Amino acid sequence: MTGERRNGPFPRDGAFELGDDGPRVILVGIDGSPTSLRAGAYAAGLARRQGAELVAVHVATTPALAMLAPDRPWPVEETLTAVTEEIRRQVAAGAAHVGVPVQFVALRGDPYAELCRVATETRADAVVVGASTQVGHRLMGSLAVRLVRAGRWPVTVVP
Repeated sequence: MTGERRNGPFPRDGAFELGDDGPRVILVGIDGSPTSLRAGAYAAGLARRQGAELVAVHVATTPALAMLAPDRPWPVEETLTAVTEEIRRQVAAGAAHVGVPVQFVALRGDPYAELCRVATETRADAVVVGASTQVGHRLMGSLAVRLVRAGRWPVTVVP
């Protein structure tokens, strides 16, 4: 055989190569916990090194106790809005520090369902989340485990 690769992984001169190296869109879930903030920092560094778009998703969930006492006025909406705005500021400051543009998406609902939906809509090539620190998730399964089991994206779980 001459020095030419016919069936190798590299295209011949002038041939079109489908895809490219590395992720183009990196999605990171941010809930304000220390592990999710570390996941955000990791994803921002990865996006910077890869030249990828960074999409930070915050999914607010209504606390279960707020639903148990409908006659007592809980400032749930105001609290969720304030938390979302604080996380938005942290994400913007972190992205500016690293030098990466970021798209911040704030949603309400089930974190797993919403992260899957946004990852599908943005055609994410990678998903980064923080490891759960809750004891019950070892028995029932955490968000990270559910995303890994879905098998639709490479998932990085940051401790």
